[in-house]
Amino acid sequence: MDQLTRPAGERWRTFAQILANTAVANLTTSYLWFGLTFWIYLETRNVIATGVTGGVYMLLLAGSSISFGTLVDRYRKLDLMRLAALFTLAMFLAAGAVFLLAPAAEIARLDGPWFWVFALLVLIGAVVENLRNVALSTTVTILIDDERRANANGLVGMVQGIAFMVTSVLSGLSIGLLGMGPTVVIALVLTAAAYLHLLTVRLPEETVPVLSDAHGGFDLAGSWRGVMAVSGLFALILFSTFNNFVGGVYMALMDPYGLELFSVEAWGLVFALASTGFIIGGAVIGKFGLGRNPLRTMLLVVMVMGLIGATFTLREWGWLYVVGIWLYMRLIPAVEAAEQTVIQRVVPLERQGRVFGFALAFEASAAPVTALVVAPLAEVWIIPYARSEAGAAVLAPLLGEGTARGIALVFLLAGLIMVVAAALAFLTPVYRRVSVEYALAASGEDADHRAG
Repeated sequence: MDQLTRPAGERWRTFAQILANTAVANLTTSYLWFGLTFWIYLETRNVIATGVTGGVYMLLLAGSSISFGTLVDRYRKLDLMRLAALFTLAMFLAAGAVFLLAPAAEIARLDGPWFWVFALLVLIGAVVENLRNVALSTTVTILIDDERRANANGLVGMVQGIAFMVTSVLSGLSIGLLGMGPTVVIALVLTAAAYLHLLTVRLPEETVPVLSDAHGGFDLAGSWRGVMAVSGLFALILFSTFNNFVGGVYMALMDPYGLELFSVEAWGLVFALASTGFIIGGAVIGKFGLGRNPLRTMLLVVMVMGLIGATFTLREWGWLYVVGIWLYMRLIPAVEAAEQTVIQRVVPLERQGRVFGFALAFEASAAPVTALVVAPLAEVWIIPYARSEAGAAVLAPLLGEGTARGIALVFLLAGLIMVVAAALAFLTPVYRRVSVEYALAASGEDADHRAG
């Protein structure tokens, strides 16, 4: 493979095509995923159901990401993207069939099989779509020159934000006005359209897979070697996991909190407004990059995100919640882009798939731990205590009056823990080691560029 076979502008346009197609795929799976979450809560009014569903999704993602990375290193990236799109389409078709054939009175019962079969098929289809995201990170390395990769990673974050924004509106309106059945049909149409478009994309820079030592379908040993070959890279993955700690809490409780403040249709619109922060954050990085040390930028951002998570539910005010979500999402692309930019610079292309897969698996495992623990704790103990007279009296001076004070207490504690963890990371030797490794790799690539 030779990155210089085509001018940079042509390679950027190919990247834009792949990015746009991935945006449609992410939009589709997010649309159905959001719809499933809204539908589950509205049918059951049980945060354990939403928390367990979200936790299962993240566990499936964590368990499959090593395989995703191994496949990305062994095979052509574009071929894998097409395979993932086709598999997701098949899973959504199966989910639609289950929803159509299941008795209407049984499909939403948590103690029956139909609900869990339907939800699992949707989850599997959404998880496999993430194979495309692992492959997308490596196509940035293939198509984009080093000095522009942070900008490209920022654009990746921006299109993910667009997917969040659009799907939150569509999912809320779709579930509220149409129901779950038509929502599945719309997701099927969009998935098929993205797959057909992907068949027209060409990636001449990768006529054959890059030579790699990956083998089998689950090369955990190779993934570990790829991570440990770069000094401090495992620490970088740990730093990124800080963001996923609060992410797991939000996964379990953000929608229930929003649905306590707003109707499902209004919540979709409100979340769409807040998601514009994601788009703006990605666009800013796409324009200005991440600075000389992306790791330092990432840790500072994580600290700010923790402060936001600790304060945006101090009062049960809709506007405060929306502003907090907007600010939080404004910062997410910086965390994601920082990790990707460092890996793309310090890890050889032939190992990047496994390293990205390992990072995804490790970071994804943090969210279900918090979601599966926090959701039952909130449902069984924290929320009932906060709604009792004694609990309300204790929490009122700090969190005010309201029916969702228990959820607010969880957000407050999780955010403060996140701030402390990120602050301590600055003091570790591995932080300095990763920063030096990144700077040395940058100096080496600059020298190679001048010599060429």
